[in-house]
Amino acid sequence: MDENTRVVYQGLTGSQGRYYGLLNRDYGTQVVAGTNPRKAGTDVDGVPVFATVAEAAAATGATVSCVFIPAPGVPAAVLEAAEAQMELVVVITEGVPAHDEAFVFNKLQRDHPDVRLLGPNCPGIISPGRCNIGITAGHIALPGGPVGIVSRSGTLTYQALYELKQQNIGVTTCVGIGGDPVPGTSFIDCLAAFEADPETRAVMMIGEIGGSAEEEAAEFIAEHMTKPVAAYIAGVTAPPGKKMGHAGAIVSGGKGTAAAKMEALTQAGARVGQNPTEAGELMVDIVAGL
Repeated sequence: MDENTRVVYQGLTGSQGRYYGLLNRDYGTQVVAGTNPRKAGTDVDGVPVFATVAEAAAATGATVSCVFIPAPGVPAAVLEAAEAQMELVVVITEGVPAHDEAFVFNKLQRDHPDVRLLGPNCPGIISPGRCNIGITAGHIALPGGPVGIVSRSGTLTYQALYELKQQNIGVTTCVGIGGDPVPGTSFIDCLAAFEADPETRAVMMIGEIGGSAEEEAAEFIAEHMTKPVAAYIAGVTAPPGKKMGHAGAIVSGGKGTAAAKMEALTQAGARVGQNPTEAGELMVDIVAGL
């Protein structure tokens, strides 16, 4: 994803879609189209609106969709984008039922395996200085690399970017995968992409209590990552039996605790901070040794 990526916003005519679509355009992202079947033929501050994603793609060459559709319409919106052969579909919408997420995830795996889904309930993806798709504040991100960021938490995505900016460390790409039970993109997906990316030379990973995604990521790090990883797990001080705000961050039966995740990552060779600032400081040491 870079300055040449062409993006269509599904829901551009809504208040949130308009705000972030135009904000991202001002950042430098090529926001080339919006969709709304009832407002086809109009425009939003010069961005043309089409009835469907397929029509928008044919007219503008868009290859990425960003979804700002209310939760009940998300499954249809994602499948519409997939059928229009979007390479990436970024779903910002929160409150999508887990059943709908599971249906869409498996539908894409079966019928559209080349389509990458990011989200739902995520802040999106940003390549600082080049392209911003979603709701991440671009001014807190320093461009130039060499660090890639992947995070389950939206707020901690922003803090990770800011911690690195404070240390004068640039970022290649920052991905917020979201904390719902069935995310379209996983830690492992992002770690594999960063491992394959020559511009990314180190990775910061932000996880949280609940589920097993971080433990699975630790296995991948141990077996496949040659690039150094700094990590932080949110929820260290959460009382037993509690969960984070995310639907996927549920601790059950002694599994999914912060301690277990931190131990798994440490054993895998990652350097684990006790808080986001410490994780940023660990990345300073890592970058200095690159």
